[in-house]
Amino acid sequence: MIDVDVSRAEKFLSEENLHQAKVTAADALKTVRQQNGEGAEWLGWRSLLDDPNDAILEQLDRLGTAIREEADVFLVCGIGGSYLGARAVIEALSPFFNQEAPEIIYVGHHMSGGYLQELIEYLDTPKVDGEPKSVYCNVISKSGTTLETALSFRKIRNWMGNTYPDSLQQRIICTTSSEGGALNKLIDEYDFQKFVIPDDVGGRFSVLTPVGLFPMAVAGIDIRSLFYGAVTEYEKLENEAEILINYAAVKYALYQKGKQMDVLTSFEPELSGLCGWLQQLLGESEGKKQKGMLPVTASYSTDLHSLGQFMQDGSRTMMETFITVQKSDTSFTVEETESNNDELNYLAGKSFHDINSKARKGTISAHTEGGVPCISVNIEVLNASQVGAFIYFYELFTAVYCYCLGVNPFTQPGVENYKKRMYKLLDK
Repeated sequence: MIDVDVSRAEKFLSEENLHQAKVTAADALKTVRQQNGEGAEWLGWRSLLDDPNDAILEQLDRLGTAIREEADVFLVCGIGGSYLGARAVIEALSPFFNQEAPEIIYVGHHMSGGYLQELIEYLDTPKVDGEPKSVYCNVISKSGTTLETALSFRKIRNWMGNTYPDSLQQRIICTTSSEGGALNKLIDEYDFQKFVIPDDVGGRFSVLTPVGLFPMAVAGIDIRSLFYGAVTEYEKLENEAEILINYAAVKYALYQKGKQMDVLTSFEPELSGLCGWLQQLLGESEGKKQKGMLPVTASYSTDLHSLGQFMQDGSRTMMETFITVQKSDTSFTVEETESNNDELNYLAGKSFHDINSKARKGTISAHTEGGVPCISVNIEVLNASQVGAFIYFYELFTAVYCYCLGVNPFTQPGVENYKKRMYKLLDK
């Protein structure tokens, strides 16, 4: 269950401002549900939860399990929404040292030749026992022509073709559109395995499709629990969405009052990837028509020692969104020492989760007092079901909030501008 505490942020708003913003947010939710707003043709991320496809989940899980047993390295080749969601979930739910899954390496999200060269040299290097590495690759792109991904995939495809000439078809899995595009031409040429990205789901809303679910399955994530956690959240919010409406209203009202930045942060390092996914989901959705707050990420308490001063006393142009986990499944505690030379015995017997929680509560209190509106989005416990609920909650929130702003949540026209200039310089 996802819970949101907006009480501290509401103190920065008048009753009139908040009331009007709630009316606007409620109307925006109706626009999503009635599918009569701009970009309504991209609402497939809702319909796939309304009518779950268990056969696809089974297929993804079966192939993911087979690759997990065979691969030493699994390459995820994609950019933006094609990899950020999967990476966020894998980092949130996988152990730091996961010996039961292949090493997952992300590629195709930049154009660094040095990175690619070092990657291929690493893939060429035998394992400790002298055996060659077993490498699989999942390339993810609707068009197949996004330059960052396409360049990396060409190099990887050529390397894999030379290294595994007899098993290339099984080692490369493409996730792309149902038809058309460069990847489908390569699929026809090489007979690669393929998963389809639904035509009515855009990249940053595609985590709960094969785009995100297949890499998660390879990593050993329980994708069925994750998907049905999202289904449960979908059903809950269809029946009662007051929490989401209030959250969207408060953020919209703060924007109207001049807030220009939303600092997305957590005191849990494993959630930094989810904050990164949120940064793209919000930033690419709301940043249009000279509107929107700039989403930036921070990792506390680490960044309190680099940004803490600014957050406490700097310009009051930002709000903060804290992603929290209420319950911990670890009992890691502080032991008492006889000498107490490090002066930490006052914490003896306390869990690290409790200490971390006190640091978070103290930070929120201090920043609120310093003039920063703070919102807490609470995950009950960090597991696949709850992360699935979190993903859908924020997908719906993003659509509602963007309609409050009066922008289409599902387009990204500004992204094309750099591409046009880049391609011109490259003589395309």
